[in-house]
Amino acid sequence: MDNRTKEAIRYLGYGRQEVDEQTLGLVTDAFRELDETAKPRSIYRTFELQWKQTDTIRIEMMEIHSRNLSKNLKGCRQVVLLCGTLGIEVDYLIKRYSYTEMAKAVVMQACAAALLEEYLDERQEEIRTEMEKQDLYLRPRFSPGYGDFSILHQREILTLMEASKKIGLTMTESSMLTPTKSVTALIGLSTTQENCHQKGCEVCGKKDCIYRRES
Repeated sequence: MDNRTKEAIRYLGYGRQEVDEQTLGLVTDAFRELDETAKPRSIYRTFELQWKQTDTIRIEMMEIHSRNLSKNLKGCRQVVLLCGTLGIEVDYLIKRYSYTEMAKAVVMQACAAALLEEYLDERQEEIRTEMEKQDLYLRPRFSPGYGDFSILHQREILTLMEASKKIGLTMTESSMLTPTKSVTALIGLSTTQENCHQKGCEVCGKKDCIYRRES
């Protein structure tokens, strides 16, 4: 089973339970359709990182108070802001199935989340290669909503990155990203090389999440 399939199964809530063949078939079909439909786009930019207090940082005009994020960025003086999306076409695909085949729509949601993570991992690897040429090393990817890093900061990130103009990524009044299969994230840049630059569950403090990846 490849990594994207494992991730989709995790998003479906199976954990360590064995997956039946019917579900695996739905996952395979969903990925095939998503690969044909998705139009992934992303942007990233490096900013200077200012430390205001122990748990408060500032990036341009954006001030963030977060113990979890500050711990992640400890020792960093620069940060990469990353925005990525699979495109509105994926939203249309999932919506269409939600009217006709709900089971398939649920699987499609999980597979789209896994595909987005796969795409962001690829982009992060490109960033890693570029930054190491400057003797800078990546910290784990950290998104609004992880731990005590407020999801409301997404709007400021989108504004700083001009994400609406550049990749069509916006935010609703209820703080939902549009297209829905999209992510904003911060990646610390350090002059000290860490053991890894993993993301997601490895850096989130929510230990009781039902979707948590097993270490």
